[in-house]
Amino acid sequence: MTVKSGVSELDWLLDDLVQRVVGAERAVVLSADGLLMGRSANLSKADAEHLSAVASAFQSLARGTGRHFGGGEVHQTVVEMERAFLMVTTAGQGACLALLAAADADLGMIAYQMNLMVTRVGRYLSTAPREAGAAPAASG
Repeated sequence: MTVKSGVSELDWLLDDLVQRVVGAERAVVLSADGLLMGRSANLSKADAEHLSAVASAFQSLARGTGRHFGGGEVHQTVVEMERAFLMVTTAGQGACLALLAAADADLGMIAYQMNLMVTRVGRYLSTAPREAGAAPAASG
């Protein structure tokens, strides 16, 4: 499914981010409800969709925690694993950028580069929320 007409450009930008930033391994852009909008070439579509769903869930949990405990708006979610980090950042209205990074990556540099990308390509990263019960439009 194609969410925006700029998907091929978005994929290219994600490839550039992953190739250029030391420690960045895989990246996706997703809608707030978890739909894949773009992916780096080193991710299969199935893995990219899985990563999108996971990133959406983490952002949702973070937003709920922020609301419940008065923490305010969520800007970034970071999950530390034994051999990797998952970083998710807000990317325009209704979208997120998620990136898997190596365990020894410079998270400050990766966060900076993710935010630069969001700033540069905001027009591709905005999606309208889906209506309840609405089926995705057929591609083609």
